[in-house]
Amino acid sequence: MEVDIDAVRVAMTDEGPVPVVVLAPDDDGVLPIFIGFEEAVSIARGMEAEDIGRPLTHDLTLDLVEELGGRVTRVVVSALEDSTYIADLHIDTPRGEAEVDARPSDSLALAARTNAPIEVADDVFASGRRDREEFDELQDIQEVAELGP
Repeated sequence: MEVDIDAVRVAMTDEGPVPVVVLAPDDDGVLPIFIGFEEAVSIARGMEAEDIGRPLTHDLTLDLVEELGGRVTRVVVSALEDSTYIADLHIDTPRGEAEVDARPSDSLALAARTNAPIEVADDVFASGRRDREEFDELQDIQEVAELGP
């Protein structure tokens, strides 16, 4: 199923604040994926199309893909293994389509920069589905992190 990045939020846990990217299809359920702080900030920057001058890791990765003639075509969150989400980054290259195993957070950061479609396998969404209301009240990552250079 196709989803969008609905929000990048911060959940308060017993271990402290933990960033979560919230993926949402058109219905009312969401798929939360808990990620690292730096990746959360990078996704938020990509969503805002914020240019801070020098390329950060995901900007550099995208620059390399494009400089070598490639184009990110889609991201697929394809599996859940031992509480870890697995994603595939699909790239059109001069040699044909390539599928690269990647962390969901890195893939989503690239999708946020390219507007590439994001898909989640139906069984993966069903196993991780939560109610949207659980995440609506969490702080936005931009309220927690300074996104400037």
